[in-house]
Amino acid sequence: MLTYVLKTLWRHRTRTLLTVTGAAVAMFVFCFVGSVQEGLTRLTTGDDADRSLIVFQENRFCPTSSRLPEDYSRKIRSVAGVKEVMPIQVWTNNCRASLDIVVFNGADPEQIQQTRPLELVKGSWESFRSQRDAAIVGRNVAQRRGLAVGDQFSIGDLSVKVAGVFASEVPSEDNLIYTSLAFLQYTRGLDAAGLVTQHEVLLEDDADPEVVASQIDATLRSGPVATTTRRKGAFQASTLSDLVDLIGFAHWLGYACVALVLSLVATTTVMSVQDRLKEYAVLQTIGVRPLRTMRLVLAESVILCVLGGLAGTILACGALALGGFAIGAEGATIAFRPSFGLLFSGALVSLVVGVAAGFAPAIQAASVPIVKALRQA
Repeated sequence: MLTYVLKTLWRHRTRTLLTVTGAAVAMFVFCFVGSVQEGLTRLTTGDDADRSLIVFQENRFCPTSSRLPEDYSRKIRSVAGVKEVMPIQVWTNNCRASLDIVVFNGADPEQIQQTRPLELVKGSWESFRSQRDAAIVGRNVAQRRGLAVGDQFSIGDLSVKVAGVFASEVPSEDNLIYTSLAFLQYTRGLDAAGLVTQHEVLLEDDADPEVVASQIDATLRSGPVATTTRRKGAFQASTLSDLVDLIGFAHWLGYACVALVLSLVATTTVMSVQDRLKEYAVLQTIGVRPLRTMRLVLAESVILCVLGGLAGTILACGALALGGFAIGAEGATIAFRPSFGLLFSGALVSLVVGVAAGFAPAIQAASVPIVKALRQA
């Protein structure tokens, strides 16, 4: 009786359209919130977050306030369990939370190519290595700023020539700009000769991150600047602590969107059942059993919810894929990316909410007294 269900929905096409649209908008917001949560999880977990350490100046937060000697890298390499050390100078246009944060990471071009999970989609590594003011730009930054290979990009005191655009399997990398370490150290106004913001430490496969972190801080304790060493994931979570709290609150916003879809579709289904009590009574008189009546009403509810939910989910994934959105603070960024998990969760939530929204109206339609319903009509 699918044709009957579809004709019933088409009979009240304005109400159907409004319900589907409302469900789509709510699921659109739900998926955006979900993408933020997934972005935070990707940033703070995984091999890159757990098998790397960040050595930062003690009691400092914003990259502009951390100033470590570059030659600390030599002492760090002597610690057991350390595989590689990469001094990094970080510059950002905004230490506060921002949707358009620009983060420069200055490091040795050879180390960037060898240690970072980057793939140049445009440009060449040779151009990057051979020009002092050259930069390679993450594809999200290039998309937001309209940058292409050969362009001159200026922001604040920095002006670089785009030597390449890269993509990365680590979403947060797509929101960075890499330059040579010397360029950021000796750019006028930055005054960072011989200094770096942090040292990124790659560990041997059998090394214990916590033990190595403690040994690094102990080794550097006699130096001119005290340090705090943490796993990369823990460091980024601490850096984004204010945003973590905000994202935790946004989690409830996602639940509110699901409740909104439930309420909207349930209200529409109840109204539909109330309008057709006589019709359901007639169906029972011609032999339609109560269980089938329930299935008819549930089918209406599920179709409304799934149509709206899938539309909102697909639109959200499309917007995330094309927009290259990210939010960051203090030099760390959370990338918003679509995923199959997000698409699946949107479809699953739409289906479950559709069944839940139609359950009570379905019972009402299946249990309508035939004689009373016909008399009221």
